[in-house]
Amino acid sequence: MNAKKAAIPQEDLAAWLDAVAGQQTLVAPRREQDVVLYRPVTGSAEIAWEAERPLLSVKEVFFPPTEQLLTIEMAGTEVRLKETLPEGQTTVFGVRPCDARGVKLLDALFLDTRPVDPHYQRRRQQTTLIGLACKEMGPTCFCTSVGGAPDDPTGMDLMLYTTPDGYLAEAITDKGRRILEETGWPETVSGGAAQNEANRIPVPSKAEWQTHFNDEYWLRMSERCLSCRACAYVCPTCRCFAVRDEMLAPGEFERIRCWDSCAGENYRRVAGGHKPRPEKGERLRNRFYCKFFYFSEQYHLEETVACTGCGRCIDVCPVGVDIREVLTDLGRPQ
Repeated sequence: MNAKKAAIPQEDLAAWLDAVAGQQTLVAPRREQDVVLYRPVTGSAEIAWEAERPLLSVKEVFFPPTEQLLTIEMAGTEVRLKETLPEGQTTVFGVRPCDARGVKLLDALFLDTRPVDPHYQRRRQQTTLIGLACKEMGPTCFCTSVGGAPDDPTGMDLMLYTTPDGYLAEAITDKGRRILEETGWPETVSGGAAQNEANRIPVPSKAEWQTHFNDEYWLRMSERCLSCRACAYVCPTCRCFAVRDEMLAPGEFERIRCWDSCAGENYRRVAGGHKPRPEKGERLRNRFYCKFFYFSEQYHLEETVACTGCGRCIDVCPVGVDIREVLTDLGRPQ
């Protein structure tokens, strides 16, 4: 079946987004001071239409930095638990291809591996992704090296490509096809995703990663690292979290889930105070092996890597740890 496509003037798209915002939660790139983030908007006037990719990925729509999982109420000897699942429909507009690929990778953990995470599942079911192709790759982007592209529609429901007259919309899923059918935007047969091979850098194979596990390279690279965890928090696919209980009032508590990172010194500390990776080099090595070896092995994804090439970790690192540098170094002949 050929993908359903439509040509849309920007004013028509803006009007449709205004209507969506009146019916459900609309999330889009929004400029807050000098930073662009995916945030709820009340209408198209608040959207940063021409902005580059947001500082944080769309991951936080489905896997928030902090979220309540359940409440606990104690009344005498009785304990009552109430699961707090998210409610309401959401449309996310302006999703970049690297971010949609990140969500697909998170699916491997939260949806495709039992037990299914009910909070993540509910948000995925209730959310529509409207993608926006990048006009060009940014200075730190390398999505073409890890299986993506600036115009890759993977993971979207509806993909938009900028044209001189507005946008070309391509339906990717049934959700996307229903949107085009309901809006009545004029159909077209031209345009869409194109193969893009720019800015490719070599990515070591799994066999190559295995040979570098005990290299002194990780110790040398970690001399820069501050263990600040900024790289994990901006990453579209980092998925580690901690769970804890907090008091709301006497006898009332909430169980919350918060982002965590393997770069932290106390990550996975066990009873008695033992730390499985006490040295920075071990923690830095684990981050890269998780992206390029462990993730695909654990979730049976063959050669797929858990990096979307968005370059955010490069942008935020205060000491210049560059994932492209690591890939290039490890890919050199021995």
